[in-house]
Amino acid sequence: MRTVKTFRLLLLALVMLAIPAASHAQIAVGISVHVGPPALPVYVQPVCPAPGYIWTPGYWGYGDDGYYWVPGTWVIAPVGMLWTPGYWGWGGGVYVWHGGYWGPHVGFYGGINYGFGYGGVGFVGGEWRGGVFNYNRSVTNVNVTVIHNTFNKTVINNNTTINRTSFNGGTGGVTARPTAEEQVAEREHHVQATKEQTEHEHAASTNRAQLASVNHGQPTVAASAKPGVFSGKGVVAARATANSNRPATANASSANRATGSSTTSANNNRSDRPPNAMTKSAANSKTNATASNNAKFAKTTQNTSHANTPNSNGSHANRVPAPQHQSAPHPNKPEHNKP
Repeated sequence: MRTVKTFRLLLLALVMLAIPAASHAQIAVGISVHVGPPALPVYVQPVCPAPGYIWTPGYWGYGDDGYYWVPGTWVIAPVGMLWTPGYWGWGGGVYVWHGGYWGPHVGFYGGINYGFGYGGVGFVGGEWRGGVFNYNRSVTNVNVTVIHNTFNKTVINNNTTINRTSFNGGTGGVTARPTAEEQVAEREHHVQATKEQTEHEHAASTNRAQLASVNHGQPTVAASAKPGVFSGKGVVAARATANSNRPATANASSANRATGSSTTSANNNRSDRPPNAMTKSAANSKTNATASNNAKFAKTTQNTSHANTPNSNGSHANRVPAPQHQSAPHPNKPEHNKP
């Protein structure tokens, strides 16, 4: 028994040495798996329940029966704090879970594109202003009749590769490394997950429907409006669709670039954008296209009218024609037995 225990401690020490130093502060010691987690499921973000809540993305946890999905949910945030999501990282021949935490800045979370403001680097879903959290409506689903502290900053995604990889490193994993800013954030004062978050994860671990071996990577409860809620209003199921709620890429450092411009993103059909933002973008695009065609039509008509002035009877013969309107990788199948 003593020999086995010594071997396990030695293996854990090797894993720790294989993981970037910037990640040690958030590692959850004791959770290591030989098989990588499944791909991230596709789902729509529930509407924010009230002011003061911050979105925490869903992730794959691991228990006695294999991987299980912990739904994304809105959590009451410690004032002035932002959430750094946890992630799975490959090191020392195993996948190790790095737990999330609260801090003044967002640290390294493996470059995983969880969507809804977590594009792999940082967070663009909102910001603290004078002790009040303000929401970016372009990437978060908020009801402006309930929540008034909002702003609209477009997030331009320059990537076209659809990738729902849920782990960093190893074969097929995201290749991102901590940036200088993320390394600084790692050394700041951190607050661990709240009691509600811990209970939320425990509830998911005891719900067999959340097991990857049961839902095959498409959990019926992919997200919820509040922690611990697994049924009723605000609960969202995973979507069986090729469109991802996070157009991720292994090089996520340039995945999301925020801009104050009112330019509309070309990805209006993405589900990582709230319904009101997608509707508004589509409506603006349609209005601009109609206005452009009308302007072209008016200009052509005016030129034709001047050209045919000498012949008043020929206007019908020279009528201007009407303007012309112009995979995700398969998820790693989890084992049912612990490594």
